[in-house]
Amino acid sequence: MSANVPEAKLIACHECDLLQRETPLPLGGVVCCVRCGAELYRSHPQSLDRSLAYTLASLVLFVIANLFPVVGLDAQGHLIQTTLFGTAQILYEEDMRLVAGLVFVTTILMPGIEIAAMCYLMLPLRLGWTPRWFAPVFRVLQAARPWGMVEVFMLGIIVALAKLAHIATVVPGIAMWCFAGLIFLRAAAVAKFDARMLWARASAYHA
Repeated sequence: MSANVPEAKLIACHECDLLQRETPLPLGGVVCCVRCGAELYRSHPQSLDRSLAYTLASLVLFVIANLFPVVGLDAQGHLIQTTLFGTAQILYEEDMRLVAGLVFVTTILMPGIEIAAMCYLMLPLRLGWTPRWFAPVFRVLQAARPWGMVEVFMLGIIVALAKLAHIATVVPGIAMWCFAGLIFLRAAAVAKFDARMLWARASAYHA
């Protein structure tokens, strides 16, 4: 689906706050600040479609990753498995409440909010209308994004598995592979996410 998106007249540099007029770009073009040289924006061909596709795929993997065990330990014929939420729950019951809260917020809550907010913003625009509460949800997205630390969680799992390998047989769960795929899909969705074009598309449909 294509739409004629009007260009905004002025744009502020994110680095030096200089107001400048926008310039139409060819595909793949980049505009830099005339004062400090920082990148102002670039032309992302089909940015909405690609970012939405990556985000929907991330949503599927995120749901699966939270429903199935992350990893299992097979010791003397006894297989012990747990989900990510179960891990946070066990930490809470063991009086490590701060750690449990940190695991829950950074690996479940914030990534979930980020993925849900991106779907809420982009899916209606892809269908041709502007969602209600567009601006507040966009602000929530910007606030939640830095707190999603699935990559740090995966690194911790790898370190823990390396130390436990001599005690028991490590059995990677479905969720572990889903989290690995989720890291790449979230990175791709963010790389293709064009906030400037998103606001322009929302303004065009709202008008």
